[in-house]
Amino acid sequence: MTPLDVAIVVIVGVLGLLVGSFLNVVIYRVPIGKSIVTPPSACPTCGEHIKPWDNIPVVSWLVLRGRCRNCAAPISIRYPIVELVTGLLFAATAMKFRIDVDAPAGLFVAMILVLVAYLYFAAISVALAGIDLDTHKLPNAIVLPAYLVVSVLLVAASVLASDYSLLLPAAIGGAAMFVAYLIMALVYPGGMGFGDVKLAGVIGILLGFLGWGTLIVGAFSAFVLGGVFGIALIVFRRANRKSGIPFGPWMLVGAWLGIFIGERTLNWYLGLFQLA
Repeated sequence: MTPLDVAIVVIVGVLGLLVGSFLNVVIYRVPIGKSIVTPPSACPTCGEHIKPWDNIPVVSWLVLRGRCRNCAAPISIRYPIVELVTGLLFAATAMKFRIDVDAPAGLFVAMILVLVAYLYFAAISVALAGIDLDTHKLPNAIVLPAYLVVSVLLVAASVLASDYSLLLPAAIGGAAMFVAYLIMALVYPGGMGFGDVKLAGVIGILLGFLGWGTLIVGAFSAFVLGGVFGIALIVFRRANRKSGIPFGPWMLVGAWLGIFIGERTLNWYLGLFQLA
């Protein structure tokens, strides 16, 4: 990586920390139908508005030792975790989708649009995972607009780059994952919700745009991770076979595994058969 690449990753990572602070608001307010804009953030115990210098991602929580400055009520450690995870995911995404500043103008803008599309997905991934863990729901207010945002960004990038070859896999990926999850939801309603079905379409578009290996590994990983987690809960008697386990977070983690290592993983796996 060049110094410029490193600078971009750092800047995007810091942006992710700031976005993560906002996502804490989204995770708390969207499920209860409150505005994510007003009123300003406040301590849930004493109602005191949080000052800007007490709202610096991660740093403020550490300086205040996880307590409200006004009433000393404890502040959940989840707040800095969400901020840190978002920052790291933004930085990793910037590393994955590196921008070539020497590229022709059209291709340069296309790279930016692709990066924005996956940064957007990173942000809603954190928000949806947090909400699903809390409420076992994936709100339409976040999932449905993602279809439009992601599609517009990826189509625009393809037009600017004069490369339409990735749009067909993206469309097939979105449709295939949506239909597959819909069938599972209809066959086994207790194990798959329609929120998962709607999210699957978005994930399929983003995975398919990066190639078949990314799509296959990203889609399959969700079931592997979710299955391992479910078995672990049963083994440690934290759940039984009838317990409801939110699947959205595993869909999202699986998707990001596909994005980062999907093609390499599939090539490695197929290589095993060539060696046999």
